[in-house]
Amino acid sequence: MRIRPAAPADLPLLQDIERAAGEPFRTLGMTEIADDEPPALELLERFRKAGHAWIAEGDQVEGSGGRPVAYLIGEPVDGAFHIEQVSVHPDAAHRGVGRTLIAYAADRARGQGLTGLTLTTFTEVPWNAPYYERIGFRPLTDPELTPGLREIRATEAAHGLDRWPRVCMYRATT
Repeated sequence: MRIRPAAPADLPLLQDIERAAGEPFRTLGMTEIADDEPPALELLERFRKAGHAWIAEGDQVEGSGGRPVAYLIGEPVDGAFHIEQVSVHPDAAHRGVGRTLIAYAADRARGQGLTGLTLTTFTEVPWNAPYYERIGFRPLTDPELTPGLREIRATEAAHGLDRWPRVCMYRATT
């Protein structure tokens, strides 16, 4: 597996990965999440230009020929690197691809002097909060939320994501 910065030509492939990664939500009755459109190309390009869009490529998906199988986008928020999205194609799941992307983001964040990683996620989806706890993230309490995280959560709520329980999580980069 190789991690590299996303290139402009990769961005439509990231949308394809996102669509595929959303499909398992159907099994949990979360069809709105499965049907949600992936990030727009303009948004992906904003993360890419900022140097905060990385892809994993390799042979995790048979016949992928080194094409992207996962991606991570994010940005600094209040002294930490906030993971906006990390998605792994289901055919590459359970092979450490997401964990490797997160470790890569942690290394980049540490190099920029950021103290940790943050993300928001669903608490009751097995490959969301329970997974992140297994790889070292911890839930943040309400008093621990920074202004930027509160703004992110408010935006998520406005988009209807609070229909299912959500949580903000943190992991130190050290």
